[in-house]
Amino acid sequence: MTALPIAALMMLASGAIHAVVNAILKSGRDKMSSRAMIDGFSGLIILPAAFIVPLPSGAWGWLAGSWATHLVYLICLIKAFERADMTVAYPILRGVAPLLAAVVAVGVFGEPISWLAGAGIGLVSMGVLTVGLGRHVDRRALGWALATGACIATYTVIDAQGVRAAPSAPSYIVWVFLTLGLGISTLFVIWRGPVFFAAARSEWKAGLAAGGLSILTYGLALWALRLGDTPRLAALRETSILFAVLIAVVFLKERLTGGRMAGIAAIALGAGLLLAAR
Repeated sequence: MTALPIAALMMLASGAIHAVVNAILKSGRDKMSSRAMIDGFSGLIILPAAFIVPLPSGAWGWLAGSWATHLVYLICLIKAFERADMTVAYPILRGVAPLLAAVVAVGVFGEPISWLAGAGIGLVSMGVLTVGLGRHVDRRALGWALATGACIATYTVIDAQGVRAAPSAPSYIVWVFLTLGLGISTLFVIWRGPVFFAAARSEWKAGLAAGGLSILTYGLALWALRLGDTPRLAALRETSILFAVLIAVVFLKERLTGGRMAGIAAIALGAGLLLAAR
């Protein structure tokens, strides 16, 4: 199997796991405390690997940009989840991301894209947005979701360049989680103060599980981006909405309408085009 099909499969797996992590975050009582536990545990879990992998020489600037963008992203994500159901906020924020990432990757960094891949990206994005726009969402929730999507597109492109500039994929992956996990979680713990410690007493097991899954989901995504082109792979990761909808309906008891079913069909068709594109 060549590198490109492997990268596509890695992105599909990353999307499925990503939906689980976001469901855990959505189910937490205090979203910022939940995020602090998820990121803190991911940083602690991956810490021993820092003594094995090489330093990410050549990628420090990309790591700094990724850290800053992820901080804004997490704040926007938390605000979006505080104001809207997962089946509303999640599709909107994930739907705009692949389109923006494709524009930046192609327009700024000159990455290749075929007409078939472009059509697939468009279908995935439209399908994801359809899933989320099937019912009313207030302006603030919409604003936070759109801002989150813009951040996703930005850090996807930044990390794609960073993981390619690093000596190896594991080197960049480890240092991404060290800087993000330990740095951002510390800021969020300070921000929430006593509220964090109250949440941690009852939710630390879920945070630990999600922290481990975070390494797996974004680690797979970063490794895939080192092997293949950003526009197509970024869109493939958004198939995570299929799993997110399933989780939201079965476990969070949220409704699934005919409009969302049409969106799911568009996502499936778009994913098929992306897998067939060269």
